[in-house]
Amino acid sequence: DIHPPEKPLQAEEWNRLRESFRSPEIFEEVMFNSMVRCNSPIDVAKSLLTCVAKSNGDIAYNLLVKYLALCVQQGQTSEIRDVYDIMKARFRILESGAYNLIIRGLSNSDKWRMALTLLEEVKKIMIPSRTNYESCIKAASRHQEMNLAFELYHEMLSKDLVPTLDVLQAFFDFSRGMKGAELQKELFGVLLYLRENQIYPHKTFMQSIKLWFESIPGGNWRGHLTNIKDSGQCPVCNRQLEDSDLTEEEYNNLRERIIKDVIHGTDTFRKTSPQ
Repeated sequence: DIHPPEKPLQAEEWNRLRESFRSPEIFEEVMFNSMVRCNSPIDVAKSLLTCVAKSNGDIAYNLLVKYLALCVQQGQTSEIRDVYDIMKARFRILESGAYNLIIRGLSNSDKWRMALTLLEEVKKIMIPSRTNYESCIKAASRHQEMNLAFELYHEMLSKDLVPTLDVLQAFFDFSRGMKGAELQKELFGVLLYLRENQIYPHKTFMQSIKLWFESIPGGNWRGHLTNIKDSGQCPVCNRQLEDSDLTEEEYNNLRERIIKDVIHGTDTFRKTSPQ
């Protein structure tokens, strides 16, 4: 465990530190991990990269990714773009960890549209990760481009990627007070998604849903946080909440499928035991 220097060092100083380290061959890697953990100044990290480039002629992929992580952590947009240009020139394809970092870094900046371009690039070589989509969705929502945000959301669902509550909450946070029947339809769609998948929003997410309803132009909604009675009745509006238990018909369907596909099925490994 080493603590990074507070100021940039010359190549000779870095070399001295490396020689005094008990495993010199992993010095740079350990040092960069420590820099990310301590959130070191970018110029300190840059001085180490310069030293590595001088002695090795180039910089290894894993070190560039660690430097990138530090840049993203500090919102250094121009550095993120420079590192991406270097990586693109040297490596034909990057792995998902690097794409996650670059897309996240650009999404949180005024160059957020570049993240969308990068997402298109990722699509050509792999299925983008949930993080890729969510970074772009949040960026579009933050800039009130809700149509784009929902387009990405539907694309994400079509690829069987499960959205986090964080990104679903962002839809309600950034749509507050906005007009439009289409937007309302989309947000009701998110509520239906929660209902159909029996996903229960946490308190801050509930608050966002409440505030969105109350902000609908021309609407007259009032929200209340309450505790539902064991009977399933709401103490505020006295409505009965729908039951999430299976109906008899659903239960019978499920039972038949299990008997047919699992118990009588041909795949022995799906059965509980050979007996």
